[in-house]
Amino acid sequence: MKIEVDREEDGRWIAEVPELPGAMVYGQSREEAVSKVQALALRAVADRLDHGESIPELDELFVFAP
Repeated sequence: MKIEVDREEDGRWIAEVPELPGAMVYGQSREEAVSKVQALALRAVADRLDHGESIPELDELFVFAP
């Protein structure tokens, strides 16, 4: 998943994952914003999986053993 990062005029950093609506956070540093949005994205993906929703980005991540 792609993370977009930008700096606001007030100095805060904003990071978002456009593929996941609502996955947007602020941080005092670029690193903090990225770390927070990664954690939020993982929680959102886990929630989707718990509810049986398809996550196309994960199709190649999980492979069934023969």
